[in-house]
Amino acid sequence: MRLYLAVLSGGFRRHATYRMATAAGVFTNTVFGFVLAFTYTALWEERPRLGGYDLPEALAYVWLGQALLAACSLMGGGFEDELIERIRTGDIAVDLHRPADLQAWWLAADLGRAAFQLLGRGAVPMAVGACAFDLALPEHPLTWPAFLVSVALGVVVSFAVWFLVALSVFWLMDGAGVVQVAWLSGLFFSGMLLPLTVFPGGLGEVARMLPWASMLQVPADVFLEKRTGWGLLEAYAFQAGWALVLLGAGRLLQAVATRRVVVQGG
Repeated sequence: MRLYLAVLSGGFRRHATYRMATAAGVFTNTVFGFVLAFTYTALWEERPRLGGYDLPEALAYVWLGQALLAACSLMGGGFEDELIERIRTGDIAVDLHRPADLQAWWLAADLGRAAFQLLGRGAVPMAVGACAFDLALPEHPLTWPAFLVSVALGVVVSFAVWFLVALSVFWLMDGAGVVQVAWLSGLFFSGMLLPLTVFPGGLGEVARMLPWASMLQVPADVFLEKRTGWGLLEAYAFQAGWALVLLGAGRLLQAVATRRVVVQGG
């Protein structure tokens, strides 16, 4: 456990050194936050209570999306690029010889990365949005830790998805295509463009059952106190369930990929 805590801490410190990249990310998220906020304002003025949100809740949803964009890797940009490159070049063989589990190692590193991104790249846009717009904020103090638990679960689900994407390179040899599919899926089905509650009929029901909903829609509903009491426990169960399923699939694929490395490498 101490090893993985050290890896987590190292992941945090590593990304904290990229100060210019962080500043650029904060600026980009803030600009896009304003663009989406004005778009949502025009839309909600025409359709009040769209998707079950009033305008302050919809605006809070916008800025939560910008705060969680990097932390939950909604559009990629996390650990997957490095892992894909290590698989493509064969350096993954070195990782498999470490006295540590491959999946747990990368999960710990990604948790450190996500913690920094939430603080370094997520807090400022959210604060700017709260100053510039009338955002719906939690009424109960306990909502904040409940929200952070939901974000942590969302990060784990995100990691599990991208871990599967990265491992696919063992067979595809080039991850560009599958990364693009995962990127577009995350953008659409996480609720980054519009809350999933706005999606009509069967499309909305399916979208809300997919793992990407764990990364933004569910944490946002916890923050907006749409999920309280048993609803909060159901939200956690939904996220934890997808995390267990996807992490289990990752372990299975890792075992198959490891045998492939052994066979090819002798």
